[in-house]
Amino acid sequence: MAASSNSSLSGSSVSSDAEEYQPPIWKSYLYQLQQEAPRPKRIICPGEVGNRPKYYGREFHGIISREQADELLGGVEGAYILRESQRQPGCYTLALRFGNQTLNYRLFYDGKHFVGEKRFESIHDLVTDGLITLYIETKASEYISKMTTNPIYEHIGYATLLREKVSRRLSRSKNESRKASVTNEEHTAVEKISSLVRRAALSHNDNHFNYEKTHNFKVHTFRGPHWCEYCANFMWGLIAQGVRCSDCGLNVHKQCSKHVPNDCQPDLKRIKKVYCCDLTTLVKAHNMQRPMVVDICIREIEARGLKSEGLYRVSGFTEHIEDVKMAFDRDGEKADISANIYPDINIITGALKLYFRDLPIPVITYDTYSRFIEAAKISSADERLEAVHEVLMLLPPAHYETLRYLMIHLKKVTLNEKDNFMNAENLGIVFGPTLMRPPEDSTLTSLHDMRYQKTIVQILIENEDVLF
Repeated sequence: MAASSNSSLSGSSVSSDAEEYQPPIWKSYLYQLQQEAPRPKRIICPGEVGNRPKYYGREFHGIISREQADELLGGVEGAYILRESQRQPGCYTLALRFGNQTLNYRLFYDGKHFVGEKRFESIHDLVTDGLITLYIETKASEYISKMTTNPIYEHIGYATLLREKVSRRLSRSKNESRKASVTNEEHTAVEKISSLVRRAALSHNDNHFNYEKTHNFKVHTFRGPHWCEYCANFMWGLIAQGVRCSDCGLNVHKQCSKHVPNDCQPDLKRIKKVYCCDLTTLVKAHNMQRPMVVDICIREIEARGLKSEGLYRVSGFTEHIEDVKMAFDRDGEKADISANIYPDINIITGALKLYFRDLPIPVITYDTYSRFIEAAKISSADERLEAVHEVLMLLPPAHYETLRYLMIHLKKVTLNEKDNFMNAENLGIVFGPTLMRPPEDSTLTSLHDMRYQKTIVQILIENEDVLF
């Protein structure tokens, strides 16, 4: 994404179609500074050094003092050497000339070279990145501190026409499906626009369920010049220049990531599986109120299994349950779990329970776990019910909706108790540890809380019409 000289951020024209869309100008000041940064100049040791570590080259000068290192660098900007400490033999130092002074950094190696968080394949890359960072932070410290004050992210008026166009493309009739899907033709267009505009389009899509979701940022190394999609400034350095959201692809500076709203719109191309995927991420990626696994499995169970003895208590064959899991991961909502393929309904109930157990954050979240347990300990039935209701309101919307739908289903299961022998208490025993887990991975805590977990699920089933 390169800067353009003939348009401006505030005044760039917006195409009516994604294929013709041109991104606005990005702020190129920091890019220009990176181009101006001093280049590394390796000062080679003229003689052979006997104790040179094998992972250092001829820039290693052995045991010398700071004063000797300073003299060797000769006042040349960007010049560097490596030396072994006189005071601490076996410890190594990078001596680097920058800003008319010699800077000394403790140097480490664990398969890669580093002086801070970033790890490099070569000393040359480490020095190059260091000089860029030092130069930019010296020349533009005040500019960098103010980068987030007027972000492009909060001024997306330039995308209005495009947003409306893409929104129409992504929208599907509510009568057809809850899921907003994108055809191959639409993908071609959407891929040509920034993830910033894509999120704007999706957020205005009437069919898109408006669950708040935080971005899943991870440190990322960008190949070639990249600009921050929050502040529109260049992301400087050789490696680990910024962070990328693993779910939607948003690229921002690490410091800018703290200011980005919780408006992640996961991209289906980035969601590789159904099981073991964060619940909110999955439903937003598929544009559904609840995970399709829950809808499809419950629909199948209610169609042919409500009277099955020991429903949810009796286990299906593990290998068949794993087959169902693989089918959902591979085929999504097109997975076939009909009686023709899996005649034993316990395989479907097992697959549904496995989905809940595999969630990285349980349906009843870690944040609310202790409050639910405390509510279960209240002796007064009315006060206990009120306390449970209050904690329910703290669940993320996608978790709340999934739990609500499941409890409506489990209430139907209890209405067939004379055939399936499963009442609310029995289901509480099954689903307690499935829907809620203590934040700390402690077997002792889990065993101690098991009766309270059962009580919570039992209360939710028996009072689903009141609580939800």
